[in-house]
Amino acid sequence: MENFNQVINSDQPVVVDFYADWCGPCQTMTPIVKSIAEKFKGKARVLKINIDKNQAAAQHYGVRSVPTFMIFKKGEQKWRHAGTIDVRSLERQIENFL
Repeated sequence: MENFNQVINSDQPVVVDFYADWCGPCQTMTPIVKSIAEKFKGKARVLKINIDKNQAAAQHYGVRSVPTFMIFKKGEQKWRHAGTIDVRSLERQIENFL
């Protein structure tokens, strides 16, 4: 299995959803994240990172609230958003990096 750094170093954009199981807004975002993964399949990757199980990654990227979304391309963080976001806004951000 690929590790986090291998995934974010992809030529494709990688959308990372930092979330927690206990987070209500994160639960609200789950269907949106699933639809994004389906819509951009083959063009971008979607990775969900549970901050309670992956505290080192959350700390490394300074995640202080969940959900936090980031887009990486070739290992570089290109975009970041803390809090919920509507599907169209998230799609537009991904499209910027295709």
